[in-house]
Amino acid sequence: MLRLILIQLVATLATAMLAGLIAGTHAFVSALLGGLCCVVPNGLFALRLFIGAQRPGTLNPMTFFFGEFTKIAMTVALLALAVWWYRDLNWLALIAAFIVALKSYIILLFRH
Repeated sequence: MLRLILIQLVATLATAMLAGLIAGTHAFVSALLGGLCCVVPNGLFALRLFIGAQRPGTLNPMTFFFGEFTKIAMTVALLALAVWWYRDLNWLALIAAFIVALKSYIILLFRH
C-alpha cells in the first residue's frame, strides 16, 4: 500500500511539473493541489489500515467502510478547500492531476 501512495505522489509531482512547464506557476500549484487532494486521504486511509492490521481483532468490514467514507469526504473537503483557498486556480491542471493521481495504480499492474 505504501508503494501505491509513493507512486501517486510521484505522479502528482510529475503532472505538476509538466503543468508548470506548459502553463506556468498557477498551473503548477493547481496541479499540485489537485494531486494532493487524492494522495493525502489515500495515505491516511492506508495508514489507518496498516495500524489496524497490527492489532489483532481490530479490523472488520465496518472499519473499512467507515475509513472509505472518511476518505471520500476528506477528498471532497480538500477539493473544496483548494478551490476556496487558491483564487488563481487552473481548473484543467487541478482536474488532470487529480485524475492522474487517482489512476496511477495502473502503473503497479504493469510492473510485474
